Amino acid sequence: MSLIRAATTVGGFTLLSRFAGFTRDLLMARYLGAGFASDAFLVAFRLPNLFRSLFAEGAFAAAFVPMVSSRLGKDGRGGEKATAMDFAEQALAFLVPVLILFSALFMLAAGPIVMVMTGGFEDRDPAKLALTTELTRLTFPYLTLISLVALLGGLLNAVGRFWVNAAAPILLNIALIAALLFFSGDTALETARALAIAVSIAGVLQLLWLARGCHKAGMLPRLRWPRMTPEVRTLLGRIGPGALGAGATQVNLLVSTMIAARLLPQGSVSFIYYADRLNQLPLGMIGVGMGVALLPTMSRLLGAGNAGAAIHQQNRAIEFVLLLSLPAAFALVAAAEPIITALLQHGEFGRDDSIGTYTALQAFALGLPAYVLIKVLTPGFHARGDTRTPMRIALVAIAANLVGNLTLIWWFQHVGIALATALSAWLNVGLLWLFLRRRGDYSADAALRRAVPRMAAAGALMAAALALASGHVMGWAAGSSLERAATLAGLIGGGIIVYFGAGFLLGAYNPRQLINAVRRGK
Repeated sequence: MSLIRAATTVGGFTLLSRFAGFTRDLLMARYLGAGFASDAFLVAFRLPNLFRSLFAEGAFAAAFVPMVSSRLGKDGRGGEKATAMDFAEQALAFLVPVLILFSALFMLAAGPIVMVMTGGFEDRDPAKLALTTELTRLTFPYLTLISLVALLGGLLNAVGRFWVNAAAPILLNIALIAALLFFSGDTALETARALAIAVSIAGVLQLLWLARGCHKAGMLPRLRWPRMTPEVRTLLGRIGPGALGAGATQVNLLVSTMIAARLLPQGSVSFIYYADRLNQLPLGMIGVGMGVALLPTMSRLLGAGNAGAAIHQQNRAIEFVLLLSLPAAFALVAAAEPIITALLQHGEFGRDDSIGTYTALQAFALGLPAYVLIKVLTPGFHARGDTRTPMRIALVAIAANLVGNLTLIWWFQHVGIALATALSAWLNVGLLWLFLRRRGDYSADAALRRAVPRMAAAGALMAAALALASGHVMGWAAGSSLERAATLAGLIGGGIIVYFGAGFLLGAYNPRQLINAVRRGK
């Protein structure tokens, strides 16, 4: 499967998952609001989500997928399938007992961990701390399950069956939506408990889904007795740095959550969460999809000694993700207020909650192209077996984010936290690009240098149109369901028309080349 077709396949399923996730968030906003129970659940959910991103997705994307891809042969269709399966079974045998022990220890230590994360919360409410600890224990089995899902998904990605793994997160959102619709209690606390239980149930469903996909592909690994082989040592040596390097954004969000819980008023954690969730819609569709598809592609090309083709693919990946992420960022900044009002301002989620969320969204959106570029630049290191350099860069970005949080929070409250996250992402991108360029592992070609400023100009024109329109649609954004839907459709449709129309006139992209790239992967 071609790079762009693979990326759009993954991106399409990821977008479906994000839309399902946002439907879940709409229901959460309605049933939980942005208060006691909401803050407790979101803190509890953040911890397994962090480790999912670091170890399940980050570490296995960084270490496992390139090692499997390099064993599968140049075409990625199973030239050395037996060797790849042997390595996968070695990894699985070592992973299972480690994950079970790790999860058990964290569940036992949930109370102290939550205290470290939140400082007991800004209001020092012992009931809120106790509820968060309880919910953390209920959600944490998800880590073990989703890590096994990541291993099976890595196998399928390596052989080009991207859609199975990309569809798995939809099951998480379906489980949480079902919990909200059918198992929510009479109080927000009971609803939060139902959600926490649903998280672990979703992990079981995802594992069964991936196991079925691997079985159909003839790639289901057997469970062996663990042994410390040279291959496992290499994998372990890459997992730690890979986890931190790929998960810097998630670490920054955890740091932000901790600071908001400790220093800001109740509801701030929820403002940051909902803003980040909307920001994740384009990130999931564009950045995650391309990052997943690019890594095995580059690994196979570099394994075949074709470094020039690998750099070319990375340039086309950057051009494609910026074509979509730049207008998304401009749109979220320019039209954040009517978008959040139309989507979230219902039931327990009031006008003050909308203001808190849309201002955070504007700050997060400033870093959206950077979040996407991190996903596309990092494979340039991981495909070459280097997980340490992105880790060191991530540590610098995390430190910068911490300093930014503690500085900007005093002027901008929770918006300062979102802004610090965006700025640290741009720092991460700048350092990734600098190191790749210095090593001779990447250089922007003429086509990319020509396209980017034209994309930015088209995005600025679209932002101006959306900002002008936003002031005229606020009444509809807070109106009936039909008026809200019309507002969103008008803003999104109008923005797309302006951006791609301006982009065509400015020469930001060539429609024929774009269509051919999707069809043939060039």
